[in-house]
Amino acid sequence: MSASSWATDLSIGAKFGVAGGREGWMRTLLTAVGVGLGVAVLLFTTAVPGALSARDQRSAARDDFTAQMTDKRGDTTLQAITDTQYGMDDVRGRLVHGESAAAPVPPGLGSLPATGTMVVSPALGALLDSPAGKLLRERIPYKDVGTISDAGLLGPHELAYYGGVDSLTLGSGEVRRISSYGGQQQQEPMDPVMALLVVIIFIVLLMPVGVFIAAAVRFGGDRRDRRLAALRLVGADAQATRRIAAGEALAGALVGLVLGAGFFLLGRQFIGDMTVAGINLFPADVDPSPALAVLVALAVPAAAVGVTLLSMRGVVVEPLGVVRTATARRRRVWWRLALPAAGLVLLAPMIGKGRSGGGFNKVQVISGTTLFLSGVVALLPWVVEAVVNRLGGGATAWQLAVRRLQLTSGTAARTVNGIAVAVAGAIALQMLFTGIDGDYTKTTGADVSRYQLSVYGLNKTAAQSADVEAKLRATHGVRSVVTLGNASVAKFSRYNESYSDLTVGDCASLRAVANIGSSCKDGDAFVATGGWDPNAVAMAKPGHRVYLSGSSLLPTDKSRALPISWTVPADTRTVTVRNSPDGGTDGGGLLLTPGALPALKEGQISRRMFLSLDPAVTDANDLARNSIAGISPLYSVQRLSETEQSQRFASVRRGLYIGTAGVLLLIGVSLLVALLEQLRERKRLLAVLVAFGTRRSTMSWSVLWQTAIPVALGLILSTVVGVGLGVMLLAMVGHSITVDWSVVAAMTGISGGAVLLVTLLSLPPLWRLMRPDGLRTE
Repeated sequence: MSASSWATDLSIGAKFGVAGGREGWMRTLLTAVGVGLGVAVLLFTTAVPGALSARDQRSAARDDFTAQMTDKRGDTTLQAITDTQYGMDDVRGRLVHGESAAAPVPPGLGSLPATGTMVVSPALGALLDSPAGKLLRERIPYKDVGTISDAGLLGPHELAYYGGVDSLTLGSGEVRRISSYGGQQQQEPMDPVMALLVVIIFIVLLMPVGVFIAAAVRFGGDRRDRRLAALRLVGADAQATRRIAAGEALAGALVGLVLGAGFFLLGRQFIGDMTVAGINLFPADVDPSPALAVLVALAVPAAAVGVTLLSMRGVVVEPLGVVRTATARRRRVWWRLALPAAGLVLLAPMIGKGRSGGGFNKVQVISGTTLFLSGVVALLPWVVEAVVNRLGGGATAWQLAVRRLQLTSGTAARTVNGIAVAVAGAIALQMLFTGIDGDYTKTTGADVSRYQLSVYGLNKTAAQSADVEAKLRATHGVRSVVTLGNASVAKFSRYNESYSDLTVGDCASLRAVANIGSSCKDGDAFVATGGWDPNAVAMAKPGHRVYLSGSSLLPTDKSRALPISWTVPADTRTVTVRNSPDGGTDGGGLLLTPGALPALKEGQISRRMFLSLDPAVTDANDLARNSIAGISPLYSVQRLSETEQSQRFASVRRGLYIGTAGVLLLIGVSLLVALLEQLRERKRLLAVLVAFGTRRSTMSWSVLWQTAIPVALGLILSTVVGVGLGVMLLAMVGHSITVDWSVVAAMTGISGGAVLLVTLLSLPPLWRLMRPDGLRTE
């Protein structure tokens, strides 16, 4: 067959699709909408890696941890980190002071803000101007004089500010002298398990899209095949009719590409308004890779032609009709089972590898997982046919639904295939996430029932610390405060200098880090054992003389005598350490009440505070932060948490949430389009039933059953396949096999709910079609 014959037949089919009257362009439009939705999701998928890369580049450009630092004053900027939280939102804060007219300026700023002023991100500016930002405005008391441009922000919803101050002192808080911003952020290599997770996510998110596009190009297949019979009457052979049918699908796919690009451009405008799992993106960053966009533009039309030609192999178009409604051969199951079996064969050799057994072969993972999930697509038509052919009588609505499914079980299965693949992949992914979550989520040991906030960076004398503590105790919503001073003690020697920790606090504060019991008074001293400090017991023996440093670090010049010496009292008691309120295992060492060493009261030592908040006060966290910022904005305030998670693992999970949201939207809209197309196909049949007196409620229940039966079968099959794939993935990463049935139930429940909602949305069009005048014809 020559290329010119192919081109001619395809062009004839395309003309039928766009100029074949109301029937032709309606089918083309439905196909185009279905294809367009899939194309839009594909374009967004190809654009997300670039958007995240642009986000990372802006993060690196403004990074002040890898920025160029210097100890010498010059064309430099002094900068202090003043990050905070407002409610559950993070606020990025920086205080800056230029040391010359040529001081470096952070990205996103035209110049450094003057003393007492600040430049803010658009989102922070809007928050501060609203009633909801009243407490935050008290915490950031600078005059708003400008806006940070996109170059200095990670996303349009980021809360960030740069405040200008008249001076900053190195060594107080997190103050750095910066000679230029930006640096090379060191990226840790992705471990094999995380790489496997990323690959599986892409497969799970993209497979349903491909299934939906394949189903969309077959919209209106029954009527199209009947129209092709007319072409046989004028001399077209069977091969030509198949190519003409492919041309119709090609027209719908091409229009779908245009609609998909439009949907993508329209949706991109609203990207900045959406935040998924803490990430939001600038619309300008959501730009597909040209190579991937061209690949999508070529693959979708080619898939439309291929799927149509494949589907036409089982159809005999004759001059007097289409042999489709005759009794079809029963579907064979052996090759359908061979697909997941082949997937297992590919995945099985990688069982037990994980981190200790080496990496995973990506080609093998992609091939095996795709074949395994393809088992859902292949098996569902057979399952639906096998089940509906055995269903018997019942109510009128039930009988109408069952008979329709018996006649067109393949169409029903195609409609549900995308949902089944998505659910199977989601179940497997959630099992994998649940299994490896403990590897990337660590318990901090913090007891959040005792204390909820920690404050660091207080280099204060005892009197100054007491003043800070009094102000915090007076804050509404703060129930109690404990303060712990930290220094070092050493047994001084010119050649050998072993040292241990020293903690200073009142009895209530010392009980937060050691089991000192109820017998405690000012002037007591303790030595805490059981921590990581190996020198604690030897150095804190009663009668020994030790030397104190004014900070938590010893002097680098070992020939210089330490400023304070102290003899360990004879009545020093030995106690055991306990985890500090922030979860860290205390090293042990000497524990002193203020009266045990009066000379220490005048020295400035590093101190940390822990605050217990009143849960009945809604804004207790923000009120406490405001009080701390009023004392000094350089103090580091952290919310205590029982667990902490790997940032990379959290980022991958957020990416999954973003992709899942897009696929779920595609599932709902595509299913609605498919249902509307099926109702349009049955317009005349519906009119006949109405003319015979069928009630509207009967027809509505019939449509619901026609959707519910294949969906239920699809969800059962997807649960089996999803759990099977999840078990295989857990075996590959070397984890014990556990199935969280609540996750399985949630995945199936969400999908079932989406189907029910779509079915309800299809009822108004159904009622409009249920009119006797639908029997009219020309």
